[in-house]
Amino acid sequence: MAARSDTVDTRPGLSGFERFLSVWVALCIAAGIALGHAFPGLFASIASAELARVNLPVALLVWLMIIPMLLKIDFAALGSVRQHWKGVGVTLFINWAVKPFSMAALATVFVAWLFAPLLPTDEIPSYIAGLILLAAAPCTAMVFVWSNLCEGEPNYTLSQVALNDVIMIFAFAPIVGLLLGVASITVPWDTLLLSVVLYIVIPVIFAQILRRSSLARGGQPALDRLMQRLGPVSLISLLTTLVLLFGFQGEAILAQPLVILLLAVPILFQVYLNAGLAYWLSRRFGVAWCVAAPAALIGASNFFELAVAAAISLFGIQSGAALATVVGVLVEVPVMLSVVAIAKRTRGWYEKAA
Repeated sequence: MAARSDTVDTRPGLSGFERFLSVWVALCIAAGIALGHAFPGLFASIASAELARVNLPVALLVWLMIIPMLLKIDFAALGSVRQHWKGVGVTLFINWAVKPFSMAALATVFVAWLFAPLLPTDEIPSYIAGLILLAAAPCTAMVFVWSNLCEGEPNYTLSQVALNDVIMIFAFAPIVGLLLGVASITVPWDTLLLSVVLYIVIPVIFAQILRRSSLARGGQPALDRLMQRLGPVSLISLLTTLVLLFGFQGEAILAQPLVILLLAVPILFQVYLNAGLAYWLSRRFGVAWCVAAPAALIGASNFFELAVAAAISLFGIQSGAALATVVGVLVEVPVMLSVVAIAKRTRGWYEKAA
């Protein structure tokens, strides 16, 4: 097996606030539903603030979510991909050849078949579309935290995320279009391509300009200070977005609270399926554990910020697709922490293959 790099990883783990992110998400869901019920006119006005089917307040919040995360990405790290080519290959296979398609299959089995009698019939295609959007893009930011928690190889994590971001610019729209077509959902290509530009291309360019400007002024310490200052902005924007989304959908949720629980089931299956497959393949190919653990995490996690934004642009704020992507936010933190725990507890078994 490959030896672990001596690179020192100084990235912090979960902060006290982040550790309880699922709690804050749940509270924001409750607050959004309550506020939407109390002030329906206000939320209707916010929902109507659209341009080319893009809700402007939500778009602004999504940028505030994504850009601080994208500041962590150093595209120069792509040069180190060859050092961990087996781990990179496994993760690319899971992210782009397995995860979107397995989610489409799981969504069809659970939402269209098993749970169909318990769900509103007219929303089933929209729920499936939201789940597909959730799985079509690998996570960009939180994987740094997961990798750090499981003592993953930092150079691999950085280079893998940078490579995924480059691929996402070109592959997200075609994969989503293909899978939505297979699911017999009309694909509004103009809106989908606009979503890619708005929520991938523009934030990546802006974040890289901001990153390089900060490094030019004060080097890595200046960039670290900037990311530390903007970190809370990202989380606050995420939580504010949830308040809005659940304010828009509050009446539907109150009428059928079981929907959220049912939509979480295929997401859970998808996470453990893809994490387990990535971990097993890494062991089969002799990948070092410090690469295999983050490979499993990157292979299983979702870029839920992009999914939420794309679902709103494609299907509307009050759609089942938007709700399905928001459920992904609710389950992300506890589920990924469980994958971290599993990877750490099975390290001895994994390294017996050496």
